[in-house]
Amino acid sequence: MTSDPTPPASPDDAALDSLSALGEGTRRQMFSFIRRARRPITRDEAAASVGISRKLAAFHLDKLVDVGLLRARYASPTGVRKVGRQPKVYEATDTPIQVSIPDRRHEFLADLLVQAVVTEGEDETAAQAAVRTAGQRGQELGQSERARLRPGRLGAERGLTLCERMLEQHGFEPAREAPDRLRLRNCPFHPVAAQAPDLVCGMNHAFLSGYLQGLHAPGVQAVLAPLPGECCVELRHTATVTPTTTVTGMPTTTLTPAADDTTQAT
Repeated sequence: MTSDPTPPASPDDAALDSLSALGEGTRRQMFSFIRRARRPITRDEAAASVGISRKLAAFHLDKLVDVGLLRARYASPTGVRKVGRQPKVYEATDTPIQVSIPDRRHEFLADLLVQAVVTEGEDETAAQAAVRTAGQRGQELGQSERARLRPGRLGAERGLTLCERMLEQHGFEPAREAPDRLRLRNCPFHPVAAQAPDLVCGMNHAFLSGYLQGLHAPGVQAVLAPLPGECCVELRHTATVTPTTTVTGMPTTTLTPAADDTTQAT
């Protein structure tokens, strides 16, 4: 059995690094100048835009490259190739910056719903298509993680550990309450989930169940166990699962919508 590779940096870490880089005023002004220019900008142009030396501009520009806000290459800013060494030019990337505390992943939920709409079968309702799509996406993610990590046969405890990494990256704020149980302290889809808690919780349950299936972690099961202020799904060792709300296309219980960030449902 091979050791697990170091997990990639989370989107939250990358966003915080970007915000930190833009905290310096001169650097922020240069970044805005380059974004508005819509063309490659040289160090001399960037320096002139804020009235600093070329050397200091290079320092700030390379910091922005390090966090992924700019990309750099050697080329003529006019697009006309000249004899001799090309200057280093900078362009803005399309990387969005979004930070939310607690974490929110509305774009992920929207992507699932759009996919459900365009693939809805004649024998499905919209809600059933949404749950199916969420389960398929979870399974694909689990299969991808298994191919990347090559963990071999997964026992229940290690299966929970691998799930914990994924859940952290997706904003669920997992908490290991016991060796055989993993609670999800945050709903990444709040407050949208409060508008249709049965639908969103059904999609959430299907997504996590699909992930476990794709990961080949038979010793772990996703179950509906709603608690005030937390995600309504938790992960447990299969041997410790007790009868609870089940999902067959949609949850059978009606969940109380969250009023604010301290009382969430999903």
